Amino acid sequence: MTGVRIDRSTGVQLPDLRAERVLVTGASDGIGVEIARALAGAGAEAILPVRDEWKGAQAVKRIRADHPDAALATHELDLARLASVRSLVGRLLEDGRPIDRVVLNAGIVLLGDRHRHLSVDGYELHFQTNFLGHAVLVLGILPLLLAAPAPKVVVQVSLAAASARLDLDDRYLIEGYTPLRAYAASKLALGLFGLELGRRHASDGLRVALCHPGIAPDTGIAADLRAKSSWSRRLLGARLGGTPAQAAQPALVAAMTDVAPGRFVVPSGLLGWSGPPVEAKLFRRFDDEESAARVWNLAGRVARADAD
Repeated sequence: MTGVRIDRSTGVQLPDLRAERVLVTGASDGIGVEIARALAGAGAEAILPVRDEWKGAQAVKRIRADHPDAALATHELDLARLASVRSLVGRLLEDGRPIDRVVLNAGIVLLGDRHRHLSVDGYELHFQTNFLGHAVLVLGILPLLLAAPAPKVVVQVSLAAASARLDLDDRYLIEGYTPLRAYAASKLALGLFGLELGRRHASDGLRVALCHPGIAPDTGIAADLRAKSSWSRRLLGARLGGTPAQAAQPALVAAMTDVAPGRFVVPSGLLGWSGPPVEAKLFRRFDDEESAARVWNLAGRVARADAD
């Protein structure tokens, strides 16, 4: 990997980004706020689309506590509502300024909740929040990305995608629903979409890199499960995995480096749960161009229908 320096004591050392404009989803807390903190600290103007306005304001305060001059702007975005995605796309297009880097980090995983939830648009909630909302966002702001000198999209997938099963004919997950299956499928779909985006727009200069953060216990993921399950409290309390700041490092490296084809950026430790970021071979599930094309076509149909 080239483009950044990784120091074992201080983490990823970013270059000067004062000429760049970046967008990070899910930056109101957890891993996302650490990604945004690092990019803004390197001088980038950071766009933080958030679902919760109060949490977004707190994230800005936290970042500016370390970087008082950070250029930050929050925007409302609920990925589970296509109307909200379309509204943000419209605001950014109206602004008209290029966006150099996009990090698709936001996500939900409702472990501990056995009920299948649908979005207001009728899609299974993991599928829309983690994949479809992001895909519609990227397709909408694609002109702003392609207007940048060297645009980059970073796609945050998950360890769960390694064993995911994606059946687009059962995309609402009506039969055999479990929250982990739904989460894993949504992350697989997002990664396949990202790879297809990169293939279709490579000639336009757009680069796409995948990564995963490993395991970060100190985030809001699976809060219900942790509250109810004694074994999960013991597991997560054992300090397995990394801190949110450590888990943000693969995305930062992916954002700044040229990742080799067929590879992605992951934590280097045991089982990929934590450790300094390294390149690794993509999960076999991502080596499926036919499924990637189907995911791309679905996202395009939804984006066009939403625009109409």
